[in-house]
Amino acid sequence: MEEPRKRARPGRSPAPAGRTARPRQAEVARLAGVSQATVSLVLADKRQGPAISEETRRKVLEAARSLGYVPDPAARRLAAARNNLLGVFSFTATFPTDVQHSYYPFLVGVEREAAERGYDLVLFTGSSTGGAGAAGPDALSRVRLADGCLFLGRHAPVEELGRLVADGFPVVHLGRRDEPAGLHWVGADYVSAAREVVGHLAGLGHRRMVLIREDDEAPASTDRERGFAEGLEAVGHGSVFRSADPERDLTPERLRSWLADGVTAFVAEETDTGAAWRALRRAAADAGIECPRDASLALLGSPPADLADGPEPTGFDIPRTRLGAAAVRMLAALVAGEEATEPLVACTFRPGATSGPPPATEDH
Repeated sequence: MEEPRKRARPGRSPAPAGRTARPRQAEVARLAGVSQATVSLVLADKRQGPAISEETRRKVLEAARSLGYVPDPAARRLAAARNNLLGVFSFTATFPTDVQHSYYPFLVGVEREAAERGYDLVLFTGSSTGGAGAAGPDALSRVRLADGCLFLGRHAPVEELGRLVADGFPVVHLGRRDEPAGLHWVGADYVSAAREVVGHLAGLGHRRMVLIREDDEAPASTDRERGFAEGLEAVGHGSVFRSADPERDLTPERLRSWLADGVTAFVAEETDTGAAWRALRRAAADAGIECPRDASLALLGSPPADLADGPEPTGFDIPRTRLGAAAVRMLAALVAGEEATEPLVACTFRPGATSGPPPATEDH
């Protein structure tokens, strides 16, 4: 005997055949060709905030019906129960509260902006999830205690962040990130800043330079390398030295070999470890290279606090406090269900005292 077919509930389209997982807002946004924030506003029938055209509302509602989207009741209850708490999650073993930590100025900006907007902060650390190696489906679930969360760290778990984004939980990463899709981020304009540093060296007469960087694909590193390459396009030649352990691999012999090949300037990237700049300073000292007489040095960022001795390096300063404030502004907008954009923040060029004209013996 043929079983009777189940009837769809009024006002709701059945889920596509063969589908077992609940459709998410991120899928509705992709199908409708709009942002997830717009989907959230339309489905919640919010008329405050940014104006949304009737055509956009129609596209969102049609996409939701075609996917069989139904709001998660638990998520809606959580969304309605705002408690004015913003999370800050750092992918470090301990939370960076030391004033010498490179993340500390970011947190100053975060705290000031959050206070101005009436938010309290909940601080999370990666120590309970293995630091940067956080893994597992629930590794970041505790951040849902807050209304939204700001993430700091060079290496963040893409899959876990992707789950939060797909669920419509407000998330902002401090620093450019291309993955997961749909993640909001704020960042500094490292490309222009690195290009300006190289342009300064080129203006002094340098035509062959080497960039020393860590061996990974962190967006901040690739942006700096891009700016380095762009700065040299019309004036000279540059090479890139990548190492997972610069302090081990960047030897005095290697520096002397580059100098013998005509290299006159060495540029290091800044990271939260400070490994590239630390290695370059040590290798130059061990090789007996006097800076800037024998070679010029530059740092794409600010020196670590524990390396503040000696001449100020040529380079640029990252507007960390301003970036922290921008991240909070974006996160607060997402929590309110609004569209959120922040422009790249410009870095400040630092002439420093570690660069000068190349040695007079160089044949230009």
